[in-house]
Amino acid sequence: MITSLHIRDFAIIDELGLELGPGMTALTGETGAGKSILVDALGLVLGDRADSATVRTGAERAEVSVGFEVADDPDARAWLAEQSLEAGDDCLLRRVVGSDGRSRAWINGTPTTLQNMKALGELLVDIHGQHAHQSLTRREVQRHILDEFADHPKLPDDVRECFREWRELQNRLAQASDNDEARTARRDLLRFQTGELKALELGDDEVAGLDEEQRRLAHAGRLLEVTASVHQGLYADEQSVDTLLGSYHHRLEEVTRLDPALKEPLELITSARIQLREAADSLRHYADRVELDPGRLAFVEQRLSDIHDLARKHRVSPEALPELTRTLLEELARLDSDDEDLDALTQKARAAEARYREAAAALTRSRRTAAKKLGKLVTDAMQGLGMEGGRFQVSVEADPEMRPAAHGLDRIEFQVTANPGQPLQPLSKVASGGELSRISLAIQMIAARSLPIPTLIFDEVDAGIGGAVAEVVGRQLRALGEHRQVLCVTHLAQVAAQAHHHLQVSKHKGTADTRTRIQVLDADSRVQEVARMLGGVELTDQTVAHAREMVEKAKDNSRFKVQDSKG
Repeated sequence: MITSLHIRDFAIIDELGLELGPGMTALTGETGAGKSILVDALGLVLGDRADSATVRTGAERAEVSVGFEVADDPDARAWLAEQSLEAGDDCLLRRVVGSDGRSRAWINGTPTTLQNMKALGELLVDIHGQHAHQSLTRREVQRHILDEFADHPKLPDDVRECFREWRELQNRLAQASDNDEARTARRDLLRFQTGELKALELGDDEVAGLDEEQRRLAHAGRLLEVTASVHQGLYADEQSVDTLLGSYHHRLEEVTRLDPALKEPLELITSARIQLREAADSLRHYADRVELDPGRLAFVEQRLSDIHDLARKHRVSPEALPELTRTLLEELARLDSDDEDLDALTQKARAAEARYREAAAALTRSRRTAAKKLGKLVTDAMQGLGMEGGRFQVSVEADPEMRPAAHGLDRIEFQVTANPGQPLQPLSKVASGGELSRISLAIQMIAARSLPIPTLIFDEVDAGIGGAVAEVVGRQLRALGEHRQVLCVTHLAQVAAQAHHHLQVSKHKGTADTRTRIQVLDADSRVQEVARMLGGVELTDQTVAHAREMVEKAKDNSRFKVQDSKG
């Protein structure tokens, strides 16, 4: 769960620090105060794309850091261990976005990629936005929700792997079925090319070694001249540097007895003489190894010329020739192998398709079982959201004649009727925006219960509802908070009153800028905030009393239990 949040120079937030605990936390405030900005900031460290517009005006960069406790999150701990990023029971995600739009990311202090940050974020937090109903009408989103609810990750993975194998064999079969003359021509070309490359016998790291040897052989005379000259000057000449340092050392050693403060420079000169002699020895040994070998130089230069000629011919770098050789040999082997026989490939492709359809059928059975449970749970939730008599159903239609796809052979569709006696219709055809919003909320609530993710964020998903329905939503969110960390951005007093903790977001306008502040509310100030949400700017005693009653009543939550999403 999230334990801390620190934001600096993000949108209209100059600097904000916040500590969060378990349970349900409500974030409230006036419209435009910046409630959803906090969700946007969280999204940044969860892998959302960076935008320079998020940097506060006048600032050089925006920075968001979020601390997580992962002691009870085995999936996140396993991922961190696999990436060698573990740091005990805590995890810190940090993201910095510059005014130029460039961003950097860290996990537990180690620089990381946006892809890694997103992968970890999906294990830590699940965000349900106020516009989720817009995406819920899409078939692929509905399929994803059903699979997440079914909790059968191995089955979709098996289908994807079988599909990949089948598609690869289909591609090979199509390639093998091409014109025989073209295949023969390709095989002949590959044999010629691989013959040239194999004759070269180029090692993986040979080019770099040859380049280094060529430079040494081509400049052997100059290397010998310089190393010999430097060796003479350092050590061999009568007036060498070593001789001078020896003289200085002797003179200084005599006076050190007069003043011990000279001991340090004396030691430094001693050290310098030792290093100087090591350098001289190294130069002498180097000179002994350098050879003037015109014959070897000619061989190396010819070898490099042959390598570069062949690299230009194949339009690759000289270093890439060994890998090119292996690639062309593999292609030639495939063309020459029995596997490329049309009959053999056809049989393999048919067997792969059969394995795929078997895996897809198993996935269909699991989806249908989960669809019944999900349909019942969402239908029950709709009743509590003021849609008495409404019904929700997940249709899973398998088409054996359907062309294989990576997600299986199922046509999945969410169907709903908002009123008793009315036929089920696709969710995309629900006319009322309010009904669609409530159905979306019911689906999100049920789907959230099925996920193992420890932190759930609901960003104004209660838009378009009110009254008793809003209280039911609040109680459901509070019940989720008994087992998860729930953050809820809301404008409804009935929802906010149900929270275990309450944060008030406010906007302050100065003479030069506008800034967002956040305050942790105590019992009394919380009642005042709920009263404001109920009655507006001018609060009456009756409104405050009503707000206090709502907050106190919410504490007695023993009668409300979260229904298990697995039935």
